[in-house]
Amino acid sequence: MQTEIVISGFGGQGVLFAGQVLSYAAMDSDKHVTWIPSYGPEMRGGTANCTVIVSEEEIGSPLVMNPKAAVVMNLPSLDKYEPLLVPDGVLIANASLIDREIKRTDLDAVMIPANEIAEEIGEKRLVNMIMLGALLAKLPVLPVEDVKLSLQNHLPERHQHTLPLNYEALHKGAEFALQGETAKV
Repeated sequence: MQTEIVISGFGGQGVLFAGQVLSYAAMDSDKHVTWIPSYGPEMRGGTANCTVIVSEEEIGSPLVMNPKAAVVMNLPSLDKYEPLLVPDGVLIANASLIDREIKRTDLDAVMIPANEIAEEIGEKRLVNMIMLGALLAKLPVLPVEDVKLSLQNHLPERHQHTLPLNYEALHKGAEFALQGETAKV
């Protein structure tokens, strides 16, 4: 089985890092994987996205036209990727930066207040891990525990002290996605 995922937002939101973490976790789990980054000319604040394909078998092409899932961290990303998702796809949207409802009714969609959850944890840079945790709860392409192990194994030594907060962010995102609209921030 092959699963195509797009992660998109502004530069500086950790979009590419979230895709890398997912890719490393897939590799470490002996899956076939591609990770293709794309970003605008600005280092911070421009658009950024990446596509990740996770598969049990060889991947024929790294190009993704209609992904199974999208993690969108801002309104332009929602506008771009919502129409492209396959029917019954998964859409994880950052309600903190998106001021409209999801239009499609044929998606498993979660509007998660990721910025507020990150502030509650005490680190605003964890929005990407919160969103990734929510994705993995709705689309269990890999267990969260595999992603945690991958973070531990691939995060540079100078950032190892952030592991407990990253783990908490993954779990908070997953909890919110599983609880649905009854979850409180």
